[in-house]
Amino acid sequence: MSAHQIPQATGPSGAPFGPPLSDRGYSLLALLCLCLLLAFRLLALYASKIDLVMDEAQYWTWSRDFDFGYFSKPPMIAWVIRAMAETCGLSEACTRAASPILYTLTSGLLFVIARTLFDARTGFWTAVIFATLPGVSYASALITTDAPLIFLWTLMMLFWVLLVKRKSMGFAILLGVAIGTGLLTKQAMIYAVLCIACHAIVSREARDALKGGRAIVAGLIAIALFSPNIFWNAEHGWPTAKHTGDNMGWRPPYVHPLAVLEFIGAQFALFGPIFFVVLIRAGIRHVGQPDDPRKTLLLCFSLPILLTLILQALLSRAHGNWAATAYPAATVFVTAMLLEHGCRVLLGISMALHIAVAAAIGIVPAFARTWLPFEQLTFLRSSIAWEETADAVRKLLSEGRYGAVLADTRDLTAELLYYMRDVDTPLYAWKRRPEPHHHYQMTRPFVAGVPEPVLLVSVHSCRRGITRKFESVTVLPTVEIPLVRNETRTLHACVLSGYRGDSQ
Repeated sequence: MSAHQIPQATGPSGAPFGPPLSDRGYSLLALLCLCLLLAFRLLALYASKIDLVMDEAQYWTWSRDFDFGYFSKPPMIAWVIRAMAETCGLSEACTRAASPILYTLTSGLLFVIARTLFDARTGFWTAVIFATLPGVSYASALITTDAPLIFLWTLMMLFWVLLVKRKSMGFAILLGVAIGTGLLTKQAMIYAVLCIACHAIVSREARDALKGGRAIVAGLIAIALFSPNIFWNAEHGWPTAKHTGDNMGWRPPYVHPLAVLEFIGAQFALFGPIFFVVLIRAGIRHVGQPDDPRKTLLLCFSLPILLTLILQALLSRAHGNWAATAYPAATVFVTAMLLEHGCRVLLGISMALHIAVAAAIGIVPAFARTWLPFEQLTFLRSSIAWEETADAVRKLLSEGRYGAVLADTRDLTAELLYYMRDVDTPLYAWKRRPEPHHHYQMTRPFVAGVPEPVLLVSVHSCRRGITRKFESVTVLPTVEIPLVRNETRTLHACVLSGYRGDSQ
């Protein structure tokens, strides 16, 4: 059956699944739902009491220094944050705002993909389901590299669907642009090559789409767009490649069954337990009986990623969000299967659960400093009171004459750079080894010649490994910064002078 010869999805009785609407009706309904959800998430960001977490603060600091690469990631996340800062401002809400916007746009792209492959009704449900996935709801509350990656990944999928359907050089060019731009966002975009290759192996239409020089053109465009980041890495000693290798962590014993279970468990949480079960069950059944080329395409853009990451988890570890690129296609597939088989109950239960999670993720952060159950959340200590911590450092600076501030960890360096962005005193990161292990050790390491005296600040202690390299050390009183009720963050500070370099 061709992509445009599709029977209407029906329930067990043969009645249409949901109220019949025109294509325009489904389009307008999808637009209304997505806009309402976006408005809710933007308001939630404004009301949130959660400070920028370490990665967010780090990405913000990248955005103040325009470049074609950074220590652990390509440059797109910094460009996105900088664009939001120029149009909205420097607040936490403005810094994060691109995330719900991009996920909303991704949902719109999935509407187009599902409508192209199936019909407008499938497009509507796909858009709404994806926008309310637990993983998307959580990710929409933060600014991470996944937001622009998933948008560009879905754009790449759309161009691939159209290329397979129409065999046009124009769509091959657009495919190359999407892949190349995605590679400027996150290394995971390389999965596009794997997915396209898998589809080409099992589909004659996919192989035909790559003929006529279209594969070469798409590949050359992608490489050309990604090349500035390649050159940047070459000039800086390949830090991104080294970081990626460290993250993969392939070391003996190479068998970690618990890591596999942890990764799979995370997928139940991120994609939703019912949807993930449907994906695996229906996916296995379709692989055994491939009767629909549209579903084959979708599975080629989801299952290879999941299988690759399961193998990665077995060899070392794999974070749950590493599978994010699998879920745009998986959402279209699962939605089409549920509609095709009239699974009203499963769809209703899943949507109710996901909407409840989305509401909680949007509302609860507004009470992060006052709601007592937050005391039990261990991550909270790392996500609140950084502005108060910065204020404490400002007070210390006002009580003396310091040439520089020295932070001993990446998270503290990132948080202070954001929350002390109005302070002129330069801030440096302590570098314990010759090879840098994070962005600040590469871009602003403490070296001989930094103006003294130096104010060392830490949320751990004035570590002996640092203080022994100075001739004079004065320990200042600690400062207790309130977090939630009985929880505090202890700020340690020392005044250092007479740097001995590596002689000690």
